[in-house]
Amino acid sequence: MLKAGIVRALGAMSGTSLDGVDAAVVETDGEAIAGFGPVAYRAYDEDEQARLRAALGQWPEGAGVAAAAQVVQRAHEQVLAGFESIDLIGFHGQTLAHDPGGRGTHQAGDGAALARALNVPVVWDFRSADVRLGGQGAPLAPFFHHACARWIGAAGPVAFLNLGGVGNLTWADPRVPRPEADGALLAFDTGPANAPLNDLMMQRRGLSHDAGGALAAQGQVAEGALEMFLDEGYFLKLPPKSLDRNAFEGMLDLVRELPDTDAAATMTAMAATAVMRGMEHCPAPPERLLVTGGGRHNPVMMEMLRAGLDCPVAPVEDVGLNGDMLEAQAFAYLAVRVLRGLPTSCQATTGVRAAVAGGTVSRPEDGAAV
Repeated sequence: MLKAGIVRALGAMSGTSLDGVDAAVVETDGEAIAGFGPVAYRAYDEDEQARLRAALGQWPEGAGVAAAAQVVQRAHEQVLAGFESIDLIGFHGQTLAHDPGGRGTHQAGDGAALARALNVPVVWDFRSADVRLGGQGAPLAPFFHHACARWIGAAGPVAFLNLGGVGNLTWADPRVPRPEADGALLAFDTGPANAPLNDLMMQRRGLSHDAGGALAAQGQVAEGALEMFLDEGYFLKLPPKSLDRNAFEGMLDLVRELPDTDAAATMTAMAATAVMRGMEHCPAPPERLLVTGGGRHNPVMMEMLRAGLDCPVAPVEDVGLNGDMLEAQAFAYLAVRVLRGLPTSCQATTGVRAAVAGGTVSRPEDGAAV
């Protein structure tokens, strides 16, 4: 039984960029944010990244999934064991496949085993309940973004943009007190962000990413390729909507004949322009766009966003948040909501038929889900 009032929740996130595990503590009652605690990061080495990459797109019985799950489990146990005085853990796992209209959603990692190993209750499998009720299962950070908008004292709507492997946007109105209430939130995946650009860098340069946007800064955007990218039917769909990491694999074909510099510039422009298209869905203009995730470190992408949008664009650090840890913090916050019986998604964030508290709870004493 979770104690009443403010608790210390530890969240962990291993994103689609496959760089490593973020871990962060949030102090909360599941509604308001009381404070933020320590953070940690555990990088995946090259062999671990290769094992995870080999399992992308695979379902539980697929080739390489068991090896990938071992990587996920070991990395999380190592980084989470370094925290003290934790009341519960929110464990996202590693998304390997996401098909909400078909087979569902698949995150590698066993929360029950993690609870036994760390002797702390673990909330996990956050997405499946949402998908079973007709939702997209993503994005799940918006309820936390709404709490962040209230924590920073925003007077009107603000937008949070996560530029991870996939881009996702949350429009939040902090004047509406409950995140599941009408008019509080709108959220959806904007399109590909860092994942295809990282794949390009790995294929052509053997590098994990375009550090500082250095390669893109030397290139020219191929407008024809950009226009073909924007013809993708996903951009015509109304939100809520979500993507799998590899949903836009054809992007690499669109830049195949381009030199490295132009290919990087064009793929960066694709990610930024997808956000611009997404911003058109906001119910009202946000006061500002706050950017989190690895993409905020790419000055070329950030400048493209500033040039193409009518509102100020800034990293979340400008309002006192940690852009490297926001998703890990989100799953700490959501874990508390699950144990308090509070919703973690709603129609405006995932398209789910009714607001739902998604997540499985495992106790350390027997590791069984309850």
